[in-house]
Formats: sequence, structure tokens, C-alpha cells
Amino acid sequence: MKKVLVLYYSQSGQLKRVLDRLTEPIRQEGNVEVTYCEIQLEHEFLFPWKKEAFFNAFPESYKQVPQTVLSPPAEVLNTKYDLIILGYQVWYLSPSIPINSFLKGPYAQTIFNDTPVVTVSGSRNMWVMAQQKIKTLLKEVNAKLVGNIALVDRHINLVSVITIVDWMFSGQQRKVWGFLPKPGISEEEIANSNRFGVVLRDYLLKDSYQGMQTELVASGAVEVRHFLVSMDKKANRIFKVWSTLIYKSKNRRTLLKIFNYYLFIAIWLVSPIVHIIHLLLYPLNYRRIKREEKYFQGID
Repeated sequence: MKKVLVLYYSQSGQLKRVLDRLTEPIRQEGNVEVTYCEIQLEHEFLFPWKKEAFFNAFPESYKQVPQTVLSPPAEVLNTKYDLIILGYQVWYLSPSIPINSFLKGPYAQTIFNDTPVVTVSGSRNMWVMAQQKIKTLLKEVNAKLVGNIALVDRHINLVSVITIVDWMFSGQQRKVWGFLPKPGISEEEIANSNRFGVVLRDYLLKDSYQGMQTELVASGAVEVRHFLVSMDKKANRIFKVWSTLIYKSKNRRTLLKIFNYYLFIAIWLVSPIVHIIHLLLYPLNYRRIKREEKYFQGID
């Protein structure tokens, strides 16, 4: 009997829906036992967000400062799994505080040690650098990353900013102003994510994950838009400065308000300019861009 652990944190519930659909082919396999474990913190983050709480989470999110996590059930701690499916969200270009806290906490080494892991992320669109951080965290607990699935909101960047923000603060996944698309991963993509589960099931049953990520990529599991990769890298450098400035500052509230204004300017003024420059330089950077795309689609 193969044993699979689905370890996840899903604040809005969307990622949980993805995981449910993705694992259907695995759960239907008679020779596989699937266990779900939701990561919980001593002090939870409420959804929908309050604006002040959302911005207050920025320094600790980016700097990956862990909080106290609640213990998983004894069954999870005492079982050696054949595969772990780790479902995570991206907060401020880093793994969410609950995911980061768990991987840095006292239980991760026991659960992940020498175990194959497939990461499944649900984000607005910038996930690449967060996945790099996840790779580091998994390496520190001696896990073996064997696959990655990155699902995103595929709408235009600036449109998704409006719709995701509305969802975060209202708690309603709706069409803003009656005509903008619904935020998040599309219903069609969620429904079709079971195709990734078929791939995971087949490799799980044959006890080898060699070539699995190539097959996942071919089935649409990872989309790399290089402009967003470029933005992700630039924003990480800037967020490092902001988070260091704000973290533990006596003027934290004031600095967070200034950071809020900075984000507005960066998203609505700077990012369109950067996008235009990126398009103009694309032919000159074509080879490098293709190399990076291939790398970020992989698991190395």
C-alpha cells in the first residue's frame, strides 16, 4: 500500500479545491492511501484580509520569519510516506508564513526526511522566486523535490491586480464592476488539474520519478512568462530593502503606509514601463530567456 500525504495551507480555499481535483486519480487507486493535513498556526491569518493586517504581514512574509505551528496529528508524524504533495501560496514573493513556518518548524524534518515531494502552488502570477525559496527549505529538511506544478491567474497582469485585491479584501470571488474576469485560477483549469494527478499516480506506482517533471511541463503544469520572472527578480531586490527597513522598526506603521504607496506606484507606473523595455530587448536576450524558462520549468 502506497502512502501519500497532502500537506497544505489554503487561506481562501481555492488551493484546497485544486488539490482535491488533482489527487482524484490517486485517491481512486485502490493501492494508495491519501492523507490530508492542513497546516495551522497558533495565531491564524483571517480571510478576507483587513488592509492593515495584509500590509503588516509583509516584512515577516518576505524575510521568512517563522511563527509557532500547531502539531500535526500523531498519525502524520509516525508514518513514512511514499510521496508528499505540498500545496502552498505565495505571499509577497515568498512562501506564505504558514508554509514557511512549518518547513522551519520542529515537525518538518520528521515528515520530509528522505521523502519525494511534489510542490503545488496557487498564485496570482509571480511564483518563480518563491519556488526557489521552497527548494532551499526542502533541502534543509532533506526532502527530495521530484515535481512542481504552478497554477496561476492567467489574466493580464494589471487586470489581475484589481481582481485579486478585491477578492482578498471582500472575500468574494466576483467580477469586479460586473465585467472584469473572476480572480484566481480559472474554474476550467481547476477542473482539468486531475490530468496532473494521473501523471503523479503513474510515477508513484512505478517507484520512479525520473522524467516526471518533463511530462508535467508537457501537460501544462508550469507556465513561465519571462517578463514576470524579470519583475519577480527586481521586486525581490527591492522588497529586501523595504522589509529590512520596516522589520522591528519603531516607525513600522508609518513605513508600511509609505510602502503601500510605493506598491501602487510600482504596479501602475513602473511595471508598464519595465514591460515595454523588456519587449524591446527581447530579441537581444532571447537565448538567455529561453535558458531561464527551461530552468524554472524544472526542479533542479
